[in-house]
Amino acid sequence: MSLSGCDAERNPAMFDEFLSNSKSWLNGKGPSSGIVFSSRIRLARNLAAYPFVGRASFQQKNQILKKIQQAHAQIPLLSRALYLRMTEIEDVDKQFLLERHLVSREHLTSPRGRGLLVSRDEKIAVMINEEDHLRMQAVTSGFNLQECWELLNSIDDRFSKTVGYAFSPELGYLTACPTNVGTGLRGSCMLHLPALVLTKKINKILDLLTKISFTIRGLFGEGTQALGNFFQISNQVRLGLSEREIIENLTGVVNQVKSQEMDARRFLLRKYKLKMEDGVWRALGLLRNCRLVSTQESLEHLSMLSLGLDLGIIKDSHLCEKGKGRELLNNLFLSVHPAHLQKIEHKVLNEKERDSVRADVLRERLSPC
Repeated sequence: MSLSGCDAERNPAMFDEFLSNSKSWLNGKGPSSGIVFSSRIRLARNLAAYPFVGRASFQQKNQILKKIQQAHAQIPLLSRALYLRMTEIEDVDKQFLLERHLVSREHLTSPRGRGLLVSRDEKIAVMINEEDHLRMQAVTSGFNLQECWELLNSIDDRFSKTVGYAFSPELGYLTACPTNVGTGLRGSCMLHLPALVLTKKINKILDLLTKISFTIRGLFGEGTQALGNFFQISNQVRLGLSEREIIENLTGVVNQVKSQEMDARRFLLRKYKLKMEDGVWRALGLLRNCRLVSTQESLEHLSMLSLGLDLGIIKDSHLCEKGKGRELLNNLFLSVHPAHLQKIEHKVLNEKERDSVRADVLRERLSPC
């Protein structure tokens, strides 16, 4: 695989480094990380000198790619980022990037004229020529939207001085989709809500969030299921609100959902302690002994293990000799997916082979100390 970009950064093996990246948003060290898996801020921006992506020619898209490539080298937080053209990435690597939440599904379709910047700690990703010229995101572990915003805002300021954004004094930042006009900001938090699912309260809460203009998605964004009891909550309204108001509104909503999940966990532990303990230890026993396991089944059992860790039913030492049970489970939530397994094995695997390798990975990483 050949990569375009600075010579020092042409390193396809970097994807392999992501598999053991202790600095990524998967390390479980952020605030409230037992419930709020991750926080993300995304900004949509367009260059004033070019038509929107849907109207831009292939030549214009290439010019945008070159401008962003030149500009990012001058931004300290992105100076060592991996720069990729989507046409030069193999299919399994594209899926791998999707599974790690570094690109959207849309960015993988029609890859001509599209690019990607990824920081080495995976906290920053910039999609070039997706729906907009720039789709920048900052992701952190746990409940930390403000840190994401400060990180991304500094990068956004640097880009604006170099490439020149399409901006209207009346409307704000101009975007391809009218719903993004204004700040162009979408905030989101990925929440792990197994107790609300077990107590059958989740649908009522999700319906209420939809009514107050928040969007609910699954583990991999729009159009995906809530696998492993993960739900992504994001703001729907952007026009007419400031960045601070959007972040404050989302923070308030996530705090309320988090509080509901905590109440449900306490209820389960108080009323059904023995049943919960049985479910957690059965999940650990199955994952330590299985020989074939699907993605969905493994996520269900990992969700139960994660809940057991948060409730104190199992300890870090039961999962990891280094006392990093949360980081281990967070990484396993992604490692059980198809592209991750193929990257681990360094070869293409069919479905049955993946089920076998997935079981091997789970047994190895969750083996007793």
